[in-house]
Amino acid sequence: MSIFQAMNASGSALTAQRLRMDVASSNIANADSTRASINEAGEWEPYQRKMVVLEPRSQQFKHILQQTSENSSRTTGVKASEIVEDEEPFKMVYNPTHPDAGNEGYVQVPNVDPLQEMVDMMSATRSYEANVTSLNASKSMLMKALEIGR
Repeated sequence: MSIFQAMNASGSALTAQRLRMDVASSNIANADSTRASINEAGEWEPYQRKMVVLEPRSQQFKHILQQTSENSSRTTGVKASEIVEDEEPFKMVYNPTHPDAGNEGYVQVPNVDPLQEMVDMMSATRSYEANVTSLNASKSMLMKALEIGR
């Protein structure tokens, strides 16, 4: 593996983990939003939790076959393929004084669990830090290689 491939892989991972942190912080910020979007019936719906789907940069068969035939383990990095909404149903909370309460006094609140979002945020932060460390190690190796020629 080339040192530049390692740096590219770390760079793509930094971008992906930053997106994960942004989505988790958006979920936390909207954990109490009962009016996020309007559905087909013209009624307000609560915020729906978002999740980032990550995948390898290259999943084409020809690239996998080439790597296998060359007996190499090229690192292609990672990319965020999409941001999906969590299909978990909204929570129902009894609060008859809330402006969005139904006839029975229940309010639909977002399907966001702040504790789970904090765990996701910590995981993304640790991954980000690990990739920064890897990038700095690669940079240090390149600098030492340049010093050899002096």
